[in-house]
Amino acid sequence: MKPVQDHGTVGSKLRAPPLLPSETGENSSCSDERAPPHRPARSVQAESWTQRSQRWGHLMMEARSGDSLAYEQLLRELDAWLGRYYAGRLPHPAAEDARQDTLLAIHAKRHTYESSRSFGAWVIGIARYKWIDRIRDASRYSALSLDEDIAVEDHEGAAISAAALDHLLGRLKPAQESVIRLVKLKGLSIAGASGATGQSAALVKVNIHRGLKKLAALVS
Repeated sequence: MKPVQDHGTVGSKLRAPPLLPSETGENSSCSDERAPPHRPARSVQAESWTQRSQRWGHLMMEARSGDSLAYEQLLRELDAWLGRYYAGRLPHPAAEDARQDTLLAIHAKRHTYESSRSFGAWVIGIARYKWIDRIRDASRYSALSLDEDIAVEDHEGAAISAAALDHLLGRLKPAQESVIRLVKLKGLSIAGASGATGQSAALVKVNIHRGLKKLAALVS
């Protein structure tokens, strides 16, 4: 994916070189954090998630005020954090795509961040949404018939992601799982799902709502 240049007040590239600050609950073998010259480096190992969230929030507000160095530093740190976040949740190719997609989403949605909110919660919300997108896309892809000439290993990541989605859906009630598969994954209408399952249209909507709510809780 080509780097995306911000044409607004912050002229920073989205594909910044990785920096490895430690994530809360995770160990990092790297303790060297390179910061722009006017921002002294700090001990990231001693930095809690709350402190990092606050610091990232400050960097974002400075970036929106026109500080391109603050934006570059923020993106470097987010790039490294997202790399670790997805490494434990997706196969490598899908993890890389999700990381890039999330950086693009953060860039596009940066104007929606409010300083009164937790930046950590804001960015995790975007990261989780992109993770679910990857799992959903993999499930749709794996449903397609594959040509025998296509190497099996090319689809290993999609198969693993589809299995992860199947595992999550399998933890729902059968009535919820069936209508979510029909409507959200296969694209059937509410009426079509109603006819296929014998549930009323109203019940289909209720089960989709409750099932998606349960999936969100499981993802969290």
